[in-house]
Amino acid sequence: KQWYQRRVAITAGGSVATETVVLPEGPLDLPHSMEPHLRQLGLPTKLKDGVIVLNQEHTVCTAGQALSTQEAVILKHLGNSMAEFNIELMSHWSDGAFTVLSESGTAMDAADDDFGDEVIEDANEN
Repeated sequence: KQWYQRRVAITAGGSVATETVVLPEGPLDLPHSMEPHLRQLGLPTKLKDGVIVLNQEHTVCTAGQALSTQEAVILKHLGNSMAEFNIELMSHWSDGAFTVLSESGTAMDAADDDFGDEVIEDANEN
């Protein structure tokens, strides 16, 4: 019953950054095999003793500006999300019964809805 309230984080190019993300100079907690990929994305990195090190402070994105595809990928690798995906359950089918929910997600009385002559049947019965 609680799965629909879960928020799934998504960051995509073209989204507007909700915060400024600045990476400090120093080691990054990512697998060493990612270093060439991070460099291709524009991060000033190098490998030092098998650890990815950022050569200098780097601003990934600035609040209020659209994210580039590269910035979105960097944020994804860092586990930083700038967006949320929400699902609002408006109705559901369970144990052979159809329940309509209001826009706020609370159960509504069937008399509050105008279904007209529509008949709701269990698809498994056919």
